[in-house]
Amino acid sequence: MLNPNGRRGLWVCTRCIRHAVESPQRRWQSISSAASLPNTGFTDRPVLHGSSPRHDDSVLRSLFDAPSGRSFPDFGLKSSKGLFKNRYLTSPEGFSVFAQKNLDKATRIVRRVLKASTIREYQAIVRDLDRLSDLLCRVLDLSDFVRMTHPDVRFQEAATGAWSMVYQYMNQLNTMTGLNDQLSAALAQPEVTSSWSEEEKSVAELLRLDFMKSAVNLPKKSRDRFVDLSSRISETGSAFVQGMEPERKEVTLPSHRFYGLYPSLAAALKVRSQITVPTMGSEAAAALQSVYDEETRKELYLAQRRASKQTIMWLESMLKLRAELSSLAGFQSHGHMALKDRMMAKSPASVMQFLLALRNHNKPIIESELQELTQKKRERLSAPDLLLQPWDRDFYMEKIRTDMRTRVRHDDQLPAYFSVGTVMQGLSHLFDRLYGIRFVPRESLPGETWHPDVKRLDVVADSGEQVAVLYCDLFYRPQKFPNPAHFTVRCSREILPYEIEEASAEMASGDCPQFDSPEQAANDGMETSTRDGVTSQLPTIALVCDFPKSENSREPAFLSFHSVETLFHEMGHAIHSVLARTSFQNVSGTRCATDFAELPSTLMEHFAADPTVLSLFARHWKTDKPLPYELVAERIRLSKRFEGIDTEHQILLAMVDQAYHSPEVASASFDSTHVFHDIQSRFAHGPKEPKESCWQGFFGHLHSYGSTYYSYLFDRVLAERVWHIVFRAGENGGAISRENGERLKENLLKWGGGRDPWTCLAETLGDDRLAPGDENSMALVGSWGIKDNTRRSKLRD
Repeated sequence: MLNPNGRRGLWVCTRCIRHAVESPQRRWQSISSAASLPNTGFTDRPVLHGSSPRHDDSVLRSLFDAPSGRSFPDFGLKSSKGLFKNRYLTSPEGFSVFAQKNLDKATRIVRRVLKASTIREYQAIVRDLDRLSDLLCRVLDLSDFVRMTHPDVRFQEAATGAWSMVYQYMNQLNTMTGLNDQLSAALAQPEVTSSWSEEEKSVAELLRLDFMKSAVNLPKKSRDRFVDLSSRISETGSAFVQGMEPERKEVTLPSHRFYGLYPSLAAALKVRSQITVPTMGSEAAAALQSVYDEETRKELYLAQRRASKQTIMWLESMLKLRAELSSLAGFQSHGHMALKDRMMAKSPASVMQFLLALRNHNKPIIESELQELTQKKRERLSAPDLLLQPWDRDFYMEKIRTDMRTRVRHDDQLPAYFSVGTVMQGLSHLFDRLYGIRFVPRESLPGETWHPDVKRLDVVADSGEQVAVLYCDLFYRPQKFPNPAHFTVRCSREILPYEIEEASAEMASGDCPQFDSPEQAANDGMETSTRDGVTSQLPTIALVCDFPKSENSREPAFLSFHSVETLFHEMGHAIHSVLARTSFQNVSGTRCATDFAELPSTLMEHFAADPTVLSLFARHWKTDKPLPYELVAERIRLSKRFEGIDTEHQILLAMVDQAYHSPEVASASFDSTHVFHDIQSRFAHGPKEPKESCWQGFFGHLHSYGSTYYSYLFDRVLAERVWHIVFRAGENGGAISRENGERLKENLLKWGGGRDPWTCLAETLGDDRLAPGDENSMALVGSWGIKDNTRRSKLRD
């Protein structure tokens, strides 16, 4: 979820442009006839379906359990009301009008900020700059989503054009020193800052750091160099990822050397008396798990771990360009620059404290697992002194897992308990129990969605208030965006009275589409709410997955347990966006510290495996019998069987990432292969990496997660801790307790990025040691570990 290309636009959060460079490589063509859903015949304000939660719940399940047959009624062809109810987007041509309208408003705000001279005008600067960000993100967020997801190529191209218009303007803003000067002037006046709320001060600090990282305060020559370096980093990083290849592309050996290889795979790869295995991909991974001959596995392993010289050259070039750019911006290294802004760790030293503490916690776990593998090898080969080798790990892990599966001996029955509609129903039940919000199906207007499979759900509080809009595009179709993802199409934000007055004037002049009210016009027709006289943009979220549809018209679509976890994970992001309805766009929803953003989603995976949560919805689609929890427990035991080995692997990758973005990179003698092996030799347990390898050339996350790869582990640890401390690991109904849900919401979720995340964590967990957010705090988090060895009796040690 991080910015894939080094420099993020000053006026767009990391999450807004995470697909910016990748998307042209994923462009697809499609037919125009697959455009938006053709509904008609009803008003601009459709009614909720069902007068009671029970009826809404029934509709929710049936809506997703028969996606190609049961949906809201088809009302025939009618003029479009606009994608997401955005009145500008009734046709592809509307994208350019929408973009230009927002650019015009943005230009007026820039002028107002640059002219600010009084205390009152300086007090308004943070709100002005936040609205500037919102105006640009209104176009960038929505257009980026549409160009990757809409099935009509005309909409794709129009959205790409709108995105480019606004992105170019954003780059112009990034070269302007005046905005930075005015923000600095405001920050320097106590009369100004004393009038700001805590949220306002957080936004001001984020903007200050953004300016600092964009080098806008440097002389023009240096700023030009900064822009050039940023462009070269993007190009070089893309070349690294796209050109990634092994030194040896395939391994060909006599077929008898591959004894044990899965029969269907062996048959597919065999030509005459030889088998050829591609070095990269699932075939090599399967061979390392199944081939009996150790020398064959060794040859495959070594081929799989050697990147080409060109790949290493692209990698090292990208790393050195990043080092130069960070030095130009006044930082010791790229790591120091990347961690300074929107990261809980704040510095490379803190990251290493976390990783070392986590490694120490994981040490007895991985040593025990490695000993099991060694013993398995010795038993199988009847040789008590044999040592485990790197190419043995996958093979013997699979042997142990196979033994576990053999003891159970039953078919995979889990999907029958997880129809898509049932799981969506269960999520609604869970959120109602924890946070007092539920999903209510709602008819979409003509042109509001981009495909008939897309279902609109309103998120409604137990008070009856609508708090968000969720568009669910859950089923596979050809040429669709392939990865499960959560998109914030529009952020929560308070709409100020003067914006409504401006919208009213536009309506009076006829210089805009037709709206029902100025409040509606102020949000382009998209959903708003008004409470206590304050009008706000409602979070508008799109959830995209690629679950297979049912091939049997008499059965619903079913999910594997992995897909259930995926849906829970993505819904964790969505619920964060729903509950963090802040006054400022810059800190709403998931626009928080990057190494904090995955906590709510990772935490949701614990709920997906909890027996009490599963009892809310997991029933056999035909018999209505409840899920036997042992089926889930077995799956979890298999997936976590060698969790210690997996954790160490991630720790070592995070350490490599830190080293590759340290001051050492600027040295003329920097050698990425030497650094990779140095980290392996110092910190890895068990068999050491062969000296011939240079696997770092396949570490594609170095491009998109430069110096922040540790975030994955960090949020796994935090999620484990929150699960045990706040939700009592599900014991005694802890996973569905409203009291526990309110504790998480009030102390953590509702703040978005508007509060120090360390303060949020300290209050959520009741642990003041976290409050400083320093190296000791990071080490403390690492010491908790991912796997609970000591059980709850020692959780607070």
